[in-house]
Amino acid sequence: MLIYALTIFASAFLLFLVQPIMAKQILPWFGGSAAVWTTCLMFFQLVLLAGYAYADWTVRLQKPRPQVILHVVLLVASLISLPIIAGGGWKPGGDEDPTWLILGLLTATIGLPYFLLSTTGPLLQAWFARSYPQAKNVYRLFALSNGASLIALVAYPFVVEPYITTYEQSIGWSVGYGLFVLLCATSAFFSLRPAAGGAAVIVGRVASDGPAPRIGDYLLWLTLAALGSFMLIAVTNHITHDVASVPFLWILPLTLYLLSFVLCFEGRNWYQRKLFFGPLLVIVCAMAWALHTDGGVMDIKQAIPLFAVGLFVMCMFFHGELAALKPAPRYLTSYYLMISLGGAIGGLAIGFVAPKLFNTYYEFGLGLFGTLLLAAFLSRRVMPLVPVIALVAAGFTGFHIHLYVNMLSKDTRVMTRNFYGTLRVKDFGGEADIQGTRRLMHGVIMHGEQFLHPTRRLEPTTYYGPTSGIGRILNIKRDAGRDLRVGVVGLGAGTLAVYGRPGDLYRFYEINPQVIDIAKTEFSYLGSSQAKIENLLGDARLTMEREPAQRYDVLAIDAFSSDSIPTHLMTQQAMGIYLKNMKEDGVIAFHVTNRFLNLAPVVKRIADEYGLHTVLVSDDPEISSDLANTDWVLVSRNAKLLEHPKITEAAHDITNIPGLRLWTDSFNNLFKILK
Repeated sequence: MLIYALTIFASAFLLFLVQPIMAKQILPWFGGSAAVWTTCLMFFQLVLLAGYAYADWTVRLQKPRPQVILHVVLLVASLISLPIIAGGGWKPGGDEDPTWLILGLLTATIGLPYFLLSTTGPLLQAWFARSYPQAKNVYRLFALSNGASLIALVAYPFVVEPYITTYEQSIGWSVGYGLFVLLCATSAFFSLRPAAGGAAVIVGRVASDGPAPRIGDYLLWLTLAALGSFMLIAVTNHITHDVASVPFLWILPLTLYLLSFVLCFEGRNWYQRKLFFGPLLVIVCAMAWALHTDGGVMDIKQAIPLFAVGLFVMCMFFHGELAALKPAPRYLTSYYLMISLGGAIGGLAIGFVAPKLFNTYYEFGLGLFGTLLLAAFLSRRVMPLVPVIALVAAGFTGFHIHLYVNMLSKDTRVMTRNFYGTLRVKDFGGEADIQGTRRLMHGVIMHGEQFLHPTRRLEPTTYYGPTSGIGRILNIKRDAGRDLRVGVVGLGAGTLAVYGRPGDLYRFYEINPQVIDIAKTEFSYLGSSQAKIENLLGDARLTMEREPAQRYDVLAIDAFSSDSIPTHLMTQQAMGIYLKNMKEDGVIAFHVTNRFLNLAPVVKRIADEYGLHTVLVSDDPEISSDLANTDWVLVSRNAKLLEHPKITEAAHDITNIPGLRLWTDSFNNLFKILK
């Protein structure tokens, strides 16, 4: 039995460790978007489905010896994929569909190894049941599998990511996979030995038998698994887009999801409907209320615990009910196939279907509502009053989802969604109102604002006022009297174009085509600028790598994704690309305003590596001002330029973080810079 347990543990550990490794490896190529993780999850769920289908097919329809030979041949063939390092040819050019490109990249890089890892759980449990037909604890191997996955996910942000580069992670995983192949091949041949105790073995099947599942059982397995997967990704999307776009928060929901599997299938009745039903109704209602409270911007100290606990309680409900419905071991591969199919359906519903149907993240609310309807259905045989209470809770939830939808859509000029997130344009006041504004929202963060009154339309607003770091350096350069070449990473509403004069060139790098369309049609900064304007579609770093040196006077790094700057724009290699495009007295301005991360020391650490000079310009406008509080780090080869009186009057020292390592393309540590 030990060889089966070791193999299952190794496969599950590698299966989930590779997910953050691959996602982090390709994240810089797609603008640091949180949707990279959602797409990766969808890929892994689809391949998991294929693996479970293969396991079900081979156990039911093949004799043991051909089954083992086929699997060992595939294991050996999968070694060709090692090491798991994505080829540079997969880097996007800017006009591709990111979802399809990521799916193709993952298939080519990790497809066959991941497929074989995904087959291991159900396949080895079937082999175990065949070798030990009298064993009663075959489903505990499923709990062991999820436990190993849980360990891998918890280890990544605390043990792996802070100390090991992305390249080293890929090599280490590849070595581990080679060891797994040896273990799995050994288990396969071991399974051909006569059954323990001399019990008869049904050829091609396990000997344990029991009542065959009914159609209703299959549908219920599918529904419970689909809702679990659906809510996992919905909560992940909500946390990473609308609460805090911090990549390590990807792992928290998945960890809770797996923990619920471990507890529900471990065999000690951790889930009991009478204990979880009440908390389920309360927490789902609370999550629906939290969607719209405080304008949808709930304090992170309250939001993260609420949504994390809510997801865990829901997953305990889904997976506890699923465990209660498990069939006899003979049907376990079909059972796991339905679980995997449900997971894939849930992932596809959010990864592919929801973006086509909805112009913002409505699916989270629909998932909450669907959870309570399912709870009412499953509790109908407990007590007559219980499903009624569940339906009342569903009504409460539906009402607050309506308030959430109304909050997002009321008086909205534009609301759209794609791979890179959700965008909304709203007017506050009208053209006759001297304070009337039009705002561009990305998630819950304002990414641009323009006054509607004709006399104020060309005033710089929000983070780009004349007293901000970027405003000060642009005015200093303008006062020097020469034509300027300015690069801006991140378009937003195009506010910085108001600083342009005749003879200037402003080049905006923007990865999201919808942002370019909105900046041109809903705001007039670009069209009214006196400078020549160029918009370049695609990731800024990749675009700068391909084009000749631009000799910028100022380069603004301002590519927000909700509330974070993509980390790949703040690395040693990124700084080298920027410097290649700068004049000798040019200035690189990093926008580091952030609710959660202390980014200024990261920029200074990178600048110090190149022998550059840095200064932090913090702008705290008066309460009566329309401008926002901002932090900009200015970086230049020219120390005297940063000593200009307009800079020094707002300059602040950058406090070093003890032990902060240099950020590179293969290493960063967000825990270290949490505020």
